[in-house]
Amino acid sequence: MATIVALTLGTAGITALAPPAALAADGTAPGDTVAKLPISSYSAMVVDSVHERVYVTDDRRNGYANQVHVYNFQGQKVGSLPTASAPSGMALSTDSGTLYVSQSSGILAYDTVTQEYTGITYPAYDVPCPRDVAFAGGKQWHTETPYLTTECDNRQTWLYGTTGNQSTNTGWNAAGRLRLTSGPEVPDRIVMAQSRSTGEANPFLTTLDASGDTLVRGPERRFADAEGKGALDMKDVAQSPDGRRIAVADAAYGTRLLDAADLSDAPAAYQPLPEGAKASAVAFSGDGTYIARGAAATGSTVDLLVQPADPAVGRAPLEFAFEGALDGDRIAPRGLGWSKDGSRLFAVTTNTYGNEFWLHVIQPPAAQYDSRFTGTLTTTPGRPVVGEPVGIRGRLELDGPAPAEPVRVTAVRHDANGDRKLAPVEVDADGSFTVLDVPSLVGDATYTVSFTGDVTHRPAEDTTLTVTVDKAPTAIALTAPAEATKSAGLTITGTLTGQGRALPAGITLSVVRTDRKGTGTLTSAAVAADGTFTINDLPRATGEVTYEVGYAGDALHSGSTASATVRVRS
Repeated sequence: MATIVALTLGTAGITALAPPAALAADGTAPGDTVAKLPISSYSAMVVDSVHERVYVTDDRRNGYANQVHVYNFQGQKVGSLPTASAPSGMALSTDSGTLYVSQSSGILAYDTVTQEYTGITYPAYDVPCPRDVAFAGGKQWHTETPYLTTECDNRQTWLYGTTGNQSTNTGWNAAGRLRLTSGPEVPDRIVMAQSRSTGEANPFLTTLDASGDTLVRGPERRFADAEGKGALDMKDVAQSPDGRRIAVADAAYGTRLLDAADLSDAPAAYQPLPEGAKASAVAFSGDGTYIARGAAATGSTVDLLVQPADPAVGRAPLEFAFEGALDGDRIAPRGLGWSKDGSRLFAVTTNTYGNEFWLHVIQPPAAQYDSRFTGTLTTTPGRPVVGEPVGIRGRLELDGPAPAEPVRVTAVRHDANGDRKLAPVEVDADGSFTVLDVPSLVGDATYTVSFTGDVTHRPAEDTTLTVTVDKAPTAIALTAPAEATKSAGLTITGTLTGQGRALPAGITLSVVRTDRKGTGTLTSAAVAADGTFTINDLPRATGEVTYEVGYAGDALHSGSTASATVRVRS
């Protein structure tokens, strides 16, 4: 996490982590309003975008006053809906006109305009186990565990359908608690998921078509392999508004993305949650553009990611870490919901002990702007050499308000050895950037620079540059006497140096002597580890004698030569 830019959002305990920090349309950072919920346990949250209300249930069964807490979109409590017994599940009718609340003695209905109780749609015996409720196909559906027991996770649960005041057992039942998910965006489908328990080691996920008179089960999937590994540990389920995808917060896996047609894995998967974080909640924005992925994590580990709903987009998520005593430590199971227009994300957080809860009203950026690379990439130096730093320079242009923090671009080098990712770099305020690299091969190298976008900006089309990487140059420096005698001989010293990677060991240099009798090759000069060498010679003729010393080069270094002329006397 050291490379992620942190942006404090004005509260003591929440930190938004984003590479870069995203901005709203007016140039401000994402906002977060926090309300302490007056509950000691939590079951469900429903967001009514038509009337701008958020409903939260507290299913504690301790004899105190039972109620559904009602908040507006600014995070202020504006009322409550009294219930006769502890409420658990909630569902909104397709037209948002009725809120259904399940309690231990039945299913209650409330008018969402007047906030008035309109009746009980299903009176039942008061049983200890909570009920889930859904609305699909124009009907209200609910679960029931008809036993006077507190072992709710291990006893048989049944699914009922209600029209008017008539309730019918659908015949669908399974061991343990059954969770129902429905929504107005997909009005005729229920997703039913079995909770993991000691009595069910390999829970199922299925869909139910509620469009007709008879409830029709669709595909079913269990996730454990032949060895029993990989079983579903469902904490939350969400359907994409177009009905094509189902996302599952699986504490044992992360965020699963499934094809709703057959519950197979979608072609592209979401990136793993941060290490140590377990999936707890998931929600699609109303237009299906974004997904919020909640997690239970400790300390500064990310608890919430907001990112494009399509994993193939590959855009960096907006990340939040809840770590304050005044804001909660993690996202509660089933604790996420969006306003229909995507302007607000509602998140219920809880503490480590699960006995305190907070409602966060997060306003992620709603607008998105284009981005583009302008001009062409260039390199500094203009002709790169192997083993030496090279800068790939370019410019990124962003529409919309200027970011509060620099954005980053990434780059990949492709050469004969394949692809190598380079370290991301920040973009300067004027849009310029320089990606640094040290080429490792001689020959052509292609650099591809990318900006994958963020919550505010769409990705830019990649820009590329192909360069020819040369061998690193070498140089020979000689020190020779101006005069010498044939009888005493002469000594020439020198140094071989090279750029880029270190020169190999065991180098020998060619030595060619030219005098008035002609040209001849002398014994090679050995180069020491520090690059120095010595040449000793007894000249054969008087007059000017020229010594040319040469290095042939190697796979990474070019050759070089140097010469010295000595006047030889008798």
